[in-house]
Amino acid sequence: MTSADQHPKPNTRGPQDNIASAVALRASAPYIRAHRGRTAVVHLPGEAAYEPGFSTLIEDLALLTSLGMRLVVVLGARPQINVALNNAGVETRLVDGIRVTSSHALAEVKKAVGAHIIDIEAIISTSLAQRTLGGAAAATASGNFTVAKPLGVVDGVDFEHTGEVRRVDTASIHAALDRGQILLMSAIGYSPSGEIFNIFTEDLATFAAIELQADKLILLHGGLGLATRVPAVGRQLAEPQAQRYASGVNALPESSDRSLLGHAARACRGGVTRTHVVSFAEPDAVLREIYSRDGAGTMVSAGGYDTLRKATADDLTGILALIEPLAEAGVLVERSRETIELDIDYYRVMVRDGLIIACAALVPYPDAGAAELACVAVHPDYRGQSRAAELLDGAEREAAAAGLTRLFALTTRTPHWFIEHGFAKATRKDLPVRRQSLYNEQRNSTVLIKSISTIPN
Repeated sequence: MTSADQHPKPNTRGPQDNIASAVALRASAPYIRAHRGRTAVVHLPGEAAYEPGFSTLIEDLALLTSLGMRLVVVLGARPQINVALNNAGVETRLVDGIRVTSSHALAEVKKAVGAHIIDIEAIISTSLAQRTLGGAAAATASGNFTVAKPLGVVDGVDFEHTGEVRRVDTASIHAALDRGQILLMSAIGYSPSGEIFNIFTEDLATFAAIELQADKLILLHGGLGLATRVPAVGRQLAEPQAQRYASGVNALPESSDRSLLGHAARACRGGVTRTHVVSFAEPDAVLREIYSRDGAGTMVSAGGYDTLRKATADDLTGILALIEPLAEAGVLVERSRETIELDIDYYRVMVRDGLIIACAALVPYPDAGAAELACVAVHPDYRGQSRAAELLDGAEREAAAAGLTRLFALTTRTPHWFIEHGFAKATRKDLPVRRQSLYNEQRNSTVLIKSISTIPN
C-alpha cells in the first residue's frame, strides 16, 4: 500500500461538481470518439511560454494524444530568440516584418530554439507523466523534419539565413505519430546541402498541416479570443469569409488577426477540414475547442459547419425537443409526434455535430402558387445568431425553385421579425382557400405574406 493509499486526500467536491463533471464527460464522449486517430497540427507561439498556465497548456496538448489524437506541435520561439540576441549583443534588422538572420544571429537562434524545445520536452516527460497521464510515459520526437530554402534577395535585401519551407518529411513524421509520439517541429529548417535557416513557424504549421493532410490546424494566440475582441467574426467562419477578413475586405483592426485568418483560410483551401484559432491565455481553451460543441475559439471550415437538410423520421425526437417548449409557451401550435411524422417531408432541420439546433416546415399550396413557412424553432443556445434567417432563406429558394411566388406565415408573437425580413401584414382572406379553412380563430394569428417571384433559383 502506498502512502497515498494510507492517507487519501479528503474529497472536497460537492454533488453539483460531480454532476457537472458527469454531464461534461457525456457531452465530450462523441468528440473523443470522432477525433481518435485523427491528426492535428498545433502552432504554439513562443509568447505562450511566459503565461502562468503554460505547463497546464502543455499538459492539455499531451492529453489530446492520450485520448487518441495524433499531434504535431510547431514551436514558435520569437521572444526567446529576441532575448538571446539581446543578451549576446547581436543586432538584427527587420524588413517588412521579416528578420534578416546573419551568421552571428543564427548562432543565437539555434541556442534559443534548442533550449526552448528542451524546456518543453522536460514538461512533457515529468509533469505530465505524474499528473495528466497518470504515470504513463509521454514520448516526444524532434529532428530535421523540415527541408528549407533561402528566402534569398528580395527588393535588394539579402535575408541571409532567413528561409522558407520547401517541404516536410511526411514519412518520418507519420512514423513518429504511428508510434504514439508527440512530434515537435521548430523554427529551424535544413537545406539538402546542410545549410541551416530560420523560418516562420506560422508558415511551417500551415504547410505541415496541408502536406500531412491533417484533420485540424490549431493556431494559438495570446490575449482574449478573436470572437470576444471582434464579435462580428463569431465562432464559425467558412473559408471564403476568413479570406475576406484576411485580405482586409471585411474590417479587422489587428494585422496579427488578419494573419491568423489568412493561415486558417490557406490551410482549408489546401485540404485541412477545420482550422481553429484559439487563445492560449484562456484556461482549458484547447480542450473546450476540441471536445465541446461550441468550442472556445473561432473555427474556420472548408465547408459549412451547420448543415441544413431535409428531415427524416430519425429527426422526430430532435424536432419535438425544439418545438415542445415553444408550444407550451404558446409561441407555436402544439403538434403531436404522429402529426410531425406524417408531415416529415415538409420539415427542414439545421444540424450541428449530430444535434438538431433549428427546424422549419415548408408546406406547399401549389394551386395557389404559395407555400407556408411554419414551425420555425431554434435551440435556445443558438438564438440571435441568424439561424432563423438561414431557414427562411432556404425556404424562399426552395419555394422559388418549385415555381411558387408567395411565402406566407402565421404568428402570434413574432410579426416584427417577419416584417424585418420582407413580409407584409395581410388578412385571412389572402391565404390559400384550403389554408383559410384551417385558420384557428382562438389563436388570432397575424397573417404575413412575402413575394418571392424575384428570388433566384
